Amino acid sequence: MLRLYVIGILLFISQLTAYAQGIRGTIKTTGGDVLPYAAIVVKNGTGKGTDAGTISNTEGRYELPLAPGRYEVVFQYLGFAAQQKTVEVKSGFETIDVVMAEQVIRLQEVQARSTNEDPAYTIMRRAIAKSKYHALQVNSYTARVYGKGSFIVESIPKLIEKMAGKQLKEAEQEANFKVGVPNVFESVSEVSFQQPNTYRRRLIASRNSQSDQLIPAQFSMGSFYSPEINNAVSPLSPKAFAYYKFVYEGTFRESVGGGQAVEISKIRVNPRSWGEGVFRGVIYIIENSWAIHSLQLEQVLQQGFSINLRQTYTPIQNVWMPVNGRFNFKGGIFGVKLGGEAVVSYQYRNLKVNPAFVDEVEVVDEKKFKPETKLTKRDVKEQSLDDLVKKQKEFSTKNMRQMMKEYEKQEAKARREKARQENRDDVQVLRNDSSSVDSLAGKRSTAFWDSLRSVPLTSAEIRSYVRNDSLKIVREIKAKTDSTKAVKKDSTRGSATFKPMQLLEGANWRVGKRTTLQYDTPIKSIFYNTVEGYWAQAGLKLNIRAGAPDTTRKSKTPQFKPGPTWSVGGVVRYGLGWNRAVGYGLAQYAYKTTSVGLEGGRYLSQLNPDNPISNAMNTLTSLVFEQNFLKEYQKDFVRLSGNFRWWHNRLNVSASLEYAERTELANFRDIIRPWINWRNRAYTTNRVTNAEVGSSAFPVHQAFVLNLLASARLGAPRYIIRNGRRISRPNNDAPLLSVNYRKGIAGVGGSDTDYDFLQARISQSFETGIRSRLSYNLSAGAFVNDKRVYFPDFRHFAGNQFFLQQGDPVSVFRLLPYYQYSTGKRFAEAHVLAEYRKFLLTQITWFRLLDLKENLFVHYLATPGSKNYTEVGYGLNGLIPRVLPVFRLEVISQFQNGSYKGLGFRVGTTLSFGR
Repeated sequence: MLRLYVIGILLFISQLTAYAQGIRGTIKTTGGDVLPYAAIVVKNGTGKGTDAGTISNTEGRYELPLAPGRYEVVFQYLGFAAQQKTVEVKSGFETIDVVMAEQVIRLQEVQARSTNEDPAYTIMRRAIAKSKYHALQVNSYTARVYGKGSFIVESIPKLIEKMAGKQLKEAEQEANFKVGVPNVFESVSEVSFQQPNTYRRRLIASRNSQSDQLIPAQFSMGSFYSPEINNAVSPLSPKAFAYYKFVYEGTFRESVGGGQAVEISKIRVNPRSWGEGVFRGVIYIIENSWAIHSLQLEQVLQQGFSINLRQTYTPIQNVWMPVNGRFNFKGGIFGVKLGGEAVVSYQYRNLKVNPAFVDEVEVVDEKKFKPETKLTKRDVKEQSLDDLVKKQKEFSTKNMRQMMKEYEKQEAKARREKARQENRDDVQVLRNDSSSVDSLAGKRSTAFWDSLRSVPLTSAEIRSYVRNDSLKIVREIKAKTDSTKAVKKDSTRGSATFKPMQLLEGANWRVGKRTTLQYDTPIKSIFYNTVEGYWAQAGLKLNIRAGAPDTTRKSKTPQFKPGPTWSVGGVVRYGLGWNRAVGYGLAQYAYKTTSVGLEGGRYLSQLNPDNPISNAMNTLTSLVFEQNFLKEYQKDFVRLSGNFRWWHNRLNVSASLEYAERTELANFRDIIRPWINWRNRAYTTNRVTNAEVGSSAFPVHQAFVLNLLASARLGAPRYIIRNGRRISRPNNDAPLLSVNYRKGIAGVGGSDTDYDFLQARISQSFETGIRSRLSYNLSAGAFVNDKRVYFPDFRHFAGNQFFLQQGDPVSVFRLLPYYQYSTGKRFAEAHVLAEYRKFLLTQITWFRLLDLKENLFVHYLATPGSKNYTEVGYGLNGLIPRVLPVFRLEVISQFQNGSYKGLGFRVGTTLSFGR
């Protein structure tokens, strides 16, 4: 045992001494100003990666542990001439202070000629044409990634401080949260990448200044060779010219890592309309290779937040790879000012260049110069990239794009063929990720962090860690005191599983390893309508999980593998006005993609089973505005239902069979007083008027109804793979097609209904540009047999008669009366909503920066009595910018048979809830 202890001590000491040398220093300008976030890259002798890399912190300091040896160290900073120094590391840290001079940039003569196009455009055309080439150039790599994030709450309004003073004090003691003090997160990971989208991450170390808990934060840099990055159009996107103007600002020569000097052009990126979804700043492009050298760009996000980002690249095996990045963000919400920064540093190992991209290819801008050879589509089709490059080294920008598209098509075909041979499903895998955490990741010593940290901590960050260490001691003392008190308590009294307050709040009790009892309190469901008066309901449900115990997952509570779930319970609802109680019982079974349920009892249902007005909204309109829109009837019923999903969840089938006795209800009293008595308003009866049948009145009757609904997402299935597990990702941009068949079966149990209803629907929502979207919902149907159709069986529509708008913004009418055009014959319905990043008000930058979005919409309904009812409207999302951004203001015009009928206004939300 003593021998093992000694060996452990020696290993620990060797770990400390192994990293007790390296380089450190400060980077400044010739004027003496510090240069924060300058890139320091240490090149190894093989050319296959970087030995190490780091970034200077906000104070211009850097520190990089290195093994003894001779190194070539490159110092880079945007706008300054790169410097390369040969450094020999022996014992201890070598101090290498660097003074960087501003880059001398020369302008090409063609810039001064007013008749010529700005040179930036020919540079960017070639860079864009070759962006896919650069994205596919690296076949695989392994990298050690250091990331550090620092988040700070700069100020809080006095009102919030007073209201949440106690909580803020607790957060300061328990989570080291304090206004003006940064919260620091650090991580070191080993990252492996394999084309086209496979990532493997192993968290080696993680640390934060808030708590002792492991927070597995992952830091990475997105690729600007992608068409979009961080929900914004990349300057190298094929559609970049529609969003940006480019300005050439000069060229300079630079030699990095002992290689051949390259010409680098500075390009100013100016968005055609500044706002969310675009960048602005500077990007540096390397001549001839048309790769990115570095960039400094700004982006605005929702709610007024902005991000400033920098990336620096360095050549590894003649491929310019991003070695470090810096991200600064700032903004505020509800008066709280926030800020933060993150830095990422990559050290590459085992980088392998795609064999098809080894030879350098020259790209010619055909708008400026005529290429020697111009390939046709037939020349490119089914030709390997390797064969094309061997035949010629010069291609037009158009041919380069065609070649990259053909290369990807051939790669996809090869993957499909491999899947077929291996008898696997051919599905689109968006990303294949796996993550693991080293068992010692959260236990690394300070010495370990000092040996691995690529970016020195600032003075404020060091103070934050010191403060957390002090709070840690306080927490440990408090925990010991609490545990001592717990031991002194009477051990014969078990901890209570029931508390009286839970009767008011609701609860979910664990009554066994696999069993929970869910209680829904009536306090949270007190509503009002003119049939029941004030009413409330309570629910109780027992849930039993049948899965086997899962011993692979460590948790304080028992964990189980996925398995069937059984539920049994009931709901009781009591109305104070009519002094009656109703309710129903239920039993449910669910497993994987199948669920089956049985319900039965006496309950109240709206005439429209889709519940066009919520209970909360009806309570508001009835008591405050004297408008009782909700109409309901009594139903004594038993219903068997099921839901089944197949084909990677793309096909959904639901079915139900219900037998019910339906009874019309009246208001609980003839004269009912609202909270506010409006002179020109009065409560209506529990019947509605209808253009087709006059009134919704119906006799007591029995209904035996079969309802079948099938829906299919037409797009190809998409997945991500996480730790070997395939997870479905819905392709929401693909059309959704659904078919519904409903039959009232006569004669069964005295059933009076006799009808057949059939409808089809197609809906889709897809992007038409950055922050622009087009959505539509089209449906049509008919009662192909209408021998006996009662009003609850009619086809009803999503109307609205109140100035507050609820439900899906796409498929809900804004001014349509709830039941006026309900039909027992036939219908056609259409909804179209177009959202614009830039339309009328948003042509002005100030409005776009407020995160406002404009939209146009059209709603159409054709029934035998609707007279081609049409709504045309304009909406403005973000009614109260940065405070309540989900609210929208709308103005709507009504038409029937093309004639104008009126104008209305609505206040709604951009969210789909409330129905």
